[in-house]
Amino acid sequence: QVQLVESGGGSAQAGGSLRLSCVASGNIARHNTMGWHRQVAGKSRDMVAVITDGGTINYREAVKGRFTISRDNAKNTVYLQMNSLKPEDTGVYFCWYRPLRGDDHWGQGTQVTVSS
Repeated sequence: QVQLVESGGGSAQAGGSLRLSCVASGNIARHNTMGWHRQVAGKSRDMVAVITDGGTINYREAVKGRFTISRDNAKNTVYLQMNSLKPEDTGVYFCWYRPLRGDDHWGQGTQVTVSS
């Protein structure tokens, strides 16, 4: 089993920045993908950014050029630096982990609120 603990998030003005961190612990697979998904009330949970242990990255189109995902494999930690925030970035951000072979794991979520 894998546990994910998120930190960061909170409130920011439009144009501001926030940084999210997520530490994974437990039975961490050597090859895995970690990342962040966002959920707005009443809507599905959508991918924001993901990164493999080898460094391959995918971003949601709407955040390209503004958000940067990175990870420290030695610390089993993934980060999301969010710059030039927009009100539409508001939502609950969930840390996500998927081993090469296995099931998805989710953190508890952290609220990000961007005001105009």
